[in-house]
Amino acid sequence: MSTSVIILAAGKGTRMRSNLPKVLQPLAGQPLLGHVIHTAKKLQAAEIITIYGHGGDQVQKAFAHENIKWVEQAEQLGTGHAVKVTLPVLAKTGVSLILSGDVPCISEDTLQKLLNASTQTGIGLVTLTVADATGYGRIVRENGKIQAIVEHKDASEEQRKIKEFNTGIYAVSNAKLHEWLPKLSNNNAQGEYYLTDIVAMAIADGLEVASVEPERAFEVEGVNDRVQLAALEREFQNFQAKQLMQQGVHLIDPARFDLRGTLKAGQDVRIDINVIIEGNCELGDNVEIGAGCVIKNTQIAAGTKVQPYSVFDSAIVGENTQIGPFSRLRPGAKLANDVHIGNFVEVKNSSIGLGSKANHFTYLGDAEVGAGSNIGAGTITCNYDGANKFKTIIGDNAFIGSNSSLVAPVHIANGATVGAGSTITRDVAENTLAVERSKQFAKENYQRPQKLKK
Repeated sequence: MSTSVIILAAGKGTRMRSNLPKVLQPLAGQPLLGHVIHTAKKLQAAEIITIYGHGGDQVQKAFAHENIKWVEQAEQLGTGHAVKVTLPVLAKTGVSLILSGDVPCISEDTLQKLLNASTQTGIGLVTLTVADATGYGRIVRENGKIQAIVEHKDASEEQRKIKEFNTGIYAVSNAKLHEWLPKLSNNNAQGEYYLTDIVAMAIADGLEVASVEPERAFEVEGVNDRVQLAALEREFQNFQAKQLMQQGVHLIDPARFDLRGTLKAGQDVRIDINVIIEGNCELGDNVEIGAGCVIKNTQIAAGTKVQPYSVFDSAIVGENTQIGPFSRLRPGAKLANDVHIGNFVEVKNSSIGLGSKANHFTYLGDAEVGAGSNIGAGTITCNYDGANKFKTIIGDNAFIGSNSSLVAPVHIANGATVGAGSTITRDVAENTLAVERSKQFAKENYQRPQKLKK
């Protein structure tokens, strides 16, 4: 049976006090709605229908790369009305999962259980049992079977003692949605069309309403303001940290670690405090990441040690490399095995060969550095002339003296030496010493410029 996913994402999110629509607020590095779409795709949904309203242009633009059917809810007339506007594009057969764009952590496992449970009945929902369900719609049961959903404000004193509540996540036969939704009424105090009314219709039709509970309570937590967003962020991060530790990753303090993407880690990986992992990253065996590092879309091979406060973006790092502290690897940085990149060294769109070193205050942009070369402190590759980028090539076993400027395009051949303080504008042949600097000038009794008196 084919599965459709309907995502309610039309709310304004007034309590966020933001110009950004609520479903675009970030959790673990991606929009709330992005998490729901990602889960829907894992379920192999035949179609994803997203209902938009406030900030619809922003929402659609943010997910223009996704295969989504967009349906506008021009007026916010309740959850039932939101799903009802999808009927013109919703298949008549199959089953729909009805999800909320501001409930981002619902898991694939829970939704699969819901689909399985609702197969025979045609309708099912996710419920949660808590110590205090104040404010939520209570699940009223008789002999274990769901008989009604009663909103808190309409519940009797006895019903308010019920600890099981409705999370707003449903699996419903498409045929039944086409039958029930046109019958919804807004004859209530709020003048809205409630999706919960389809449960009453199902019971009236003699159907049993299936239910499942999530393994983790935070899966069904919604987000209405920044306090709730921050609380859910920490719950989700703690969950991810626990998963990594169960896989063998040594997190010095899981409460001070953020994963904003995916991390594949080998054995005996050690990550210090306040590290942020973004995008898709991979760490080999025995990799160590120092405090305060930010690692994004990067592969780091076995045995590499990264000192504190280093920042990587789209880099590839070889084995047994030493990096940092305060190093920066920008997109296109490729480091071979046994490379040393030290404090305040920046590498961009450059490859560094086996065993080469740049230990202090250096910029290597659009460069190729061979094996066994030493780049002195303060060296820069002058790769940009104000309009175009050019390449610097440094061969094997080259030695670049401190405070040198290599003006690209230029080729420093194997075994060449550049004297400290040189500005190199021409190629340097193999095993050649190149020095390009002016003769030292001295003027006795030199008077420095003085500040003008006002």
